[in-house]
Amino acid sequence: MQNDMNIGLSATNRAIVAKELARMLADEFVLYIKTRNAHWNVIGNDFAEKHKLFESQYEQLNTIIDNVAERIRALGHFVPGTLTETLANTNLKDEKFPLNNSTGIIGILLADHETIIRNLRNQISFFANEQEDLGTSDFVTGLMQDHEKAAWFLRAHLDKSTG
Repeated sequence: MQNDMNIGLSATNRAIVAKELARMLADEFVLYIKTRNAHWNVIGNDFAEKHKLFESQYEQLNTIIDNVAERIRALGHFVPGTLTETLANTNLKDEKFPLNNSTGIIGILLADHETIIRNLRNQISFFANEQEDLGTSDFVTGLMQDHEKAAWFLRAHLDKSTG
């Protein structure tokens, strides 16, 4: 950690924000792995369409992961980068898909996006008001919007497959 930074946030606030961002990073990484798994293992007559959908989503998550990690570094902290740290910090369930059909996979991924959306929504005012970090609050608002869009795409595919 860098204590000599003078960016308008106290070292204590930066440490609290970095810790919360590390939790978000863990969620993003677990969802990335699950989405990659979906891309590799989806089966069914809609394979090609879902294979492309999951590829698009894991590529978006890869960008998000890098952005969250860079935000942590910009606040003067090192990024937790081990699987042990990731699994210890995530709010998501590390799980296999019970079936590899697209409907089952999408349901699990959608639930994970919604968990992340709720967690991000709760952090927006915490970062702005309690930690006095409007930059991170704004950053997290953008992440929430990215996940809302990804969830919308998944919901649209679920609706299509169920009727």
